[in-house]
Amino acid sequence: MDPDAVAKAFVEHYYSTFDANRAGLANLYQEGSMLTFEGQKIQGSQSIVAKLTSLPFQQCKHNITTVDCQPSGSGGMLVFVSGNLQLAGEQHALKFSQMFHLMPTPQGSFYVLNDIFRLNDA
Repeated sequence: MDPDAVAKAFVEHYYSTFDANRAGLANLYQEGSMLTFEGQKIQGSQSIVAKLTSLPFQQCKHNITTVDCQPSGSGGMLVFVSGNLQLAGEQHALKFSQMFHLMPTPQGSFYVLNDIFRLNDA
């Protein structure tokens, strides 16, 4: 397993799903998963998806500039992403950073154990 290839595939899947159908992200989280979104802590797949689907915009496009990853204990990996978030109808993109801690599932894929998102205000 090449961690960089797994991280790249995860990032492509996560952001294409987020941009097209945020509710479709539910299967990437479990009940023990935690999201910290701009400082607000949310736990559990249902609560996380409720937060993501209630964000005050309908359409957006993530443009990823960097993806860094490191292996973590127990077969997991840390994935750090930076990029630009373009909201529909907005002229300027927002810069963001997001960190995922991915953990293996018994089926051989990964789920998001930890997810931290921040806008990078200049």
